[in-house]
Amino acid sequence: MRRFLDRYWYAYAMVLPVVAVIAVLVLYPLAQGVFFTFTNINEGNIANPVLDRPASYDVVGFENYLNVLSGGESYGAFWGTLVRTLIWTFACVFFHYTIGLGLALLLNRQVRGRSFYRVLLILPWAVPAFISAFAWKYMFNAQYGIINQVLRSVGLPDPVWLGQNNWALVSVVIVNVWLGVPFMMVALLGGLQSIPGDLYEAAEMDGATPWQRFRHVTLPGLRSVSSTVILLGIIWTFNMFPVIYLVAGPNPNARILVTYAFERFFSGASRDYAIASTYGVLILSVLLVFAAAYRRALRKQGEVW
Repeated sequence: MRRFLDRYWYAYAMVLPVVAVIAVLVLYPLAQGVFFTFTNINEGNIANPVLDRPASYDVVGFENYLNVLSGGESYGAFWGTLVRTLIWTFACVFFHYTIGLGLALLLNRQVRGRSFYRVLLILPWAVPAFISAFAWKYMFNAQYGIINQVLRSVGLPDPVWLGQNNWALVSVVIVNVWLGVPFMMVALLGGLQSIPGDLYEAAEMDGATPWQRFRHVTLPGLRSVSSTVILLGIIWTFNMFPVIYLVAGPNPNARILVTYAFERFFSGASRDYAIASTYGVLILSVLLVFAAAYRRALRKQGEVW
């Protein structure tokens, strides 16, 4: 061990500041949040130096987890919100991947103005998310929005997109797909350009149809890239707070787990830090279980990362 440390001390010296920063900015708040889940801490019993008030919260064990997992309306209807979160996540990631792959295939061809199209399609990714969210919120306005004006002009029904109905979830899915497709397109385009052209030439000489070349050459060649971007997309979308909150606001029909945790932490007469922290830990647990299962499935297919 001493010889090992003597040989690699500089590596540990370089890594130590990063570990310290991560411990302060990530691990300590995470540990504190986990501790809060075992208490009844809220705005009324937390320590307040301004009012010279000491902390008076109590440790309640697993009571918060039992209350949340019981699915009561007063605790956010966890299971219904989880189902809505899964629908939101997989709908967004599905359209991110399929539309992104289609655009990547088109841009991978030798077409006139390809560079211009690439820049144009990356614009939604370059515009700050809050600006895009406010623009879409105005377009979804039931009375003055351009979307309903177009629908009315062609004689179609004009729904209240951001009202107390399921159209609110459809609206935020549309916005998030518009924002997320450019990342998926760029990543998949890089994967397409790394596939050797000899494989396509060999498949074409063997009489493979375009669909067969796509199925047996393109998709296997994109497997490593696809597995990574799909996992990242699911994690990012599962925790996507800005789009939903800026477009739909505290709308129960568009509420997912992370937005409810925010509402519980920052809204109400008595901010319930314990329940909000419990939601945070449950969100982390769901994502860890999914990531572990996803990685295990990839290992069975020979993809190790």
